[in-house]
Amino acid sequence: MAESSNPFFAPSTLPYQLPPFADIRDEHYRPAFAQGFEEQLAEIRAITADSDAPTFENTMIPLETSGQTLLRVAEVFFNKSSSDSSDFTNALEEEIAPLLAAHQDAIRLDPRLYSRIKTLHDQLGSLDLDAESRYLVERYHAEFTLAGAGLSDEDKETLKDYNQRLSTLTTRFEKNLLADTNELAVVFDDASELEGLGEGEISAAAEAAKERGLDGKFVVTLVLPTGHPYLAALTERDVRERLMTASRARGIHGGDNDNRQLVLDITRLRAERARLLGFDTHAAYVTADQTAKNPQAVADMLGRLATPAARNARAEQADLQEQIGDAFELAAWDWAYYTEKVRQATYDVDVAAMRPYFEAERVLRDGVFYAATRLYGITFTERPDLDAYHPEARVFEVHNEDGSPLGLYILDLYTRDSKRGGAWMNPLISQSELLGNPTVVVNNLNVPKPAAGEPTLLSYDETNTLFHEFGHALHGLFARVTYPKFAGTNVFRDFVEFPSQVNEMWMLWPEILANYAVHYQTGERMPQELVDKLHASEAFNEGFHTSEYLAAALLDQAWHALTAGETVTDVAAFEADALQAVGLDNPAVPTRYASTYFAHTFSGGYDAGYYSYIWSEVLDADTVEWFKENGGLLRENGDRFRLRLLGVGGSKDPLEAYRDFRGRDAVIEPLLKRRGLDS
Repeated sequence: MAESSNPFFAPSTLPYQLPPFADIRDEHYRPAFAQGFEEQLAEIRAITADSDAPTFENTMIPLETSGQTLLRVAEVFFNKSSSDSSDFTNALEEEIAPLLAAHQDAIRLDPRLYSRIKTLHDQLGSLDLDAESRYLVERYHAEFTLAGAGLSDEDKETLKDYNQRLSTLTTRFEKNLLADTNELAVVFDDASELEGLGEGEISAAAEAAKERGLDGKFVVTLVLPTGHPYLAALTERDVRERLMTASRARGIHGGDNDNRQLVLDITRLRAERARLLGFDTHAAYVTADQTAKNPQAVADMLGRLATPAARNARAEQADLQEQIGDAFELAAWDWAYYTEKVRQATYDVDVAAMRPYFEAERVLRDGVFYAATRLYGITFTERPDLDAYHPEARVFEVHNEDGSPLGLYILDLYTRDSKRGGAWMNPLISQSELLGNPTVVVNNLNVPKPAAGEPTLLSYDETNTLFHEFGHALHGLFARVTYPKFAGTNVFRDFVEFPSQVNEMWMLWPEILANYAVHYQTGERMPQELVDKLHASEAFNEGFHTSEYLAAALLDQAWHALTAGETVTDVAAFEADALQAVGLDNPAVPTRYASTYFAHTFSGGYDAGYYSYIWSEVLDADTVEWFKENGGLLRENGDRFRLRLLGVGGSKDPLEAYRDFRGRDAVIEPLLKRRGLDS
């Protein structure tokens, strides 16, 4: 293919180097990957062939600038394969995954390259480098060492085999999960079965059925976690059970999409790889290069929370059973429904009644964007002239207060069968002074789309998710670094959720809420009385929420605490034993993700790292206290948070950055109070 005909072979000429989506075709991806692999390996060979002694300029700089074609195609392709997949992307991803793993190994396991990096690392004390450049050498040395650069040639070949096989298995896990999630979507014949849902939700179910050729029926698509948000409203108990049963059947009901053997194979290979790399377990291997440093620190923190969380969940369960009476025993599919009844009886709070106040466009412009403008001075302008990768994805240009350009923000709000579950942020272009790159980031959510002409009304949780994911986007937009390695959200996995969790606080901040929470029909603002009641009930049901999360986090740790040679043959039995061991085996409180649909840990890069959410929440809760103590929504507070935390990207140790912002290390007490675990 001629270079001029492939849009990945040169930087985009569009604003902010936005990929030219209108010109990208399926046939462009494979040759772009092939050329990207070839180009970067040639660039690495040029570094290692240099006969001069290693210097920062002849080793680190060309290493950081290598692989630009590969980066351009990879960022676009993997965003597309997760948000708008097809038979083509599914097949190509399975083909590319082991090739990409082999390519990464060819670089990280190159003994000549590692020798040059190690030489620079050994000389750091005498090199005249700024702090970010020193940290770059330190990070490369640490990552290459952990990746196995110091292994023997024979062990390297074994490691390469492990990495390629794991890349194939984890890719297959994700594809199976997407296929099973679509296949197990629940079909209803009559709207009466969906009693309790609002007009918008029923409209979305009708639209989902129509898209599947099931006109006149209603389809409720599954979400990534075990518990579907509709369980809180559906009045028919058998309907709730059908929905929960479908959710929990993913990956275990036989056929091509069964993930049980993949779970066993992935965990076995990870344990064997960890042993090869000198670690007892995969969890030890992963945490060695995170802020946690070792699995025991994770176990200590999660263990401190598990007992009071389970205790609180049992107390909540008793309250729910009292609401039910003797009619039947509370089951997992009943929890959310009766929780809302108890919430209304105890606090007079009806979360479902908030939906009319959360019209998506107002939430976005007058909530999410408005908070960012108030706090950081940035502004947003929609750019309908710029094409995104899907017609439903919208492009916004972001400017600083002084009018200088900051980047592009793309929002892809709605669910579709081609999009994987959950919500996430992806970079398409990452800022770097060395490369002269701007920033383009994407937020993906999975909000059901109503029929044309009807408003999109978000649930409380969906609104919170939008604020959360936008926190990731801000992290990506604000980072100003020299080197590509430190761009955007390229920080330790157990720190990356911190900025996004902090951004959730603005959802209910009085000045922000008053600006966007307006009834879509009457124009009336959300009553302050409702907000006050919501605040009063903030710790309500936290026993359940903390328990279902901790169950997943501890299950992730259990799988990755296996040593090489330990044999597991039954996924369900292993899960049951792991949850019983930590006291979180309550049938009414299922784990947020069971193993066969635990995308975070078996395909999403959070393997042995799902603890990161609550680990980061310690910092988040402590930061919320700082904002409250210092006047809240003030520009000077935003500037401090942006400059000292968000703006540094991954260019310094994250806990050092936190101390620079906060003036001390974080303390856990605010988190315990938030989750009702302080008594």
